[in-house]
Amino acid sequence: MSRSAEIGFSRSPVTADDLDLAVQLAVATLREAPPVAWDGKAGSLEWDCWETVEHLSDDLFAYAAQLGPKTPPLDSEVPFVWESRRPGGPANAIHANREAGPAGLLQVLEASGALLVAMVRTTPPQTRAHHAFGISDPEGFAAMGIVETLVHTHDLAQGLGLAWSPPADLCARVLARLFPDAPESTDSWPTLLWTTGRTELPGRPRLTTWRWHGTPRTQH
Repeated sequence: MSRSAEIGFSRSPVTADDLDLAVQLAVATLREAPPVAWDGKAGSLEWDCWETVEHLSDDLFAYAAQLGPKTPPLDSEVPFVWESRRPGGPANAIHANREAGPAGLLQVLEASGALLVAMVRTTPPQTRAHHAFGISDPEGFAAMGIVETLVHTHDLAQGLGLAWSPPADLCARVLARLFPDAPESTDSWPTLLWTTGRTELPGRPRLTTWRWHGTPRTQH
């Protein structure tokens, strides 16, 4: 099925429910990982699987935090301290307690996702906040959180030896919201992986640089 067939003639909004679904599917999949696998590399990333979950948790937390102030900053991030715990590791504000093991790590992921879900549900849709790829709205931050969740779970599934194939309609909605120039003749999940530099598509080499467009839909 092509993406145009998946999304139909009108673009459905990306919702807090969509984000919640993405996080819950990711957590359920990652719970199947063997405990000894978490120190391995996450797909093509330079981070191990534990660090990648911390990074994903941090993304979700940071998006929630960006929407948090009554008047969100439009020119900068909310100034939490992001720092790496090793050279080359992800620079996070969120770190999981290693003594809690993989189950605790996934609680951190689920809790961080829930923070963003709650902010998307409760923040007025006209709110705008800063992101490096452009000022966005609550729907945009929901879509960003979904993309982070889906593609980093792909990275993790590669490193952990798990199967991962998220719902096509969910992928189609975030493609329409954040990647308006993405190909429409290919299935949505491979297309989302292509737009984020993870794979090739027929006749289209793997991207070495990429970005999404978080600008609110009325400004596309």
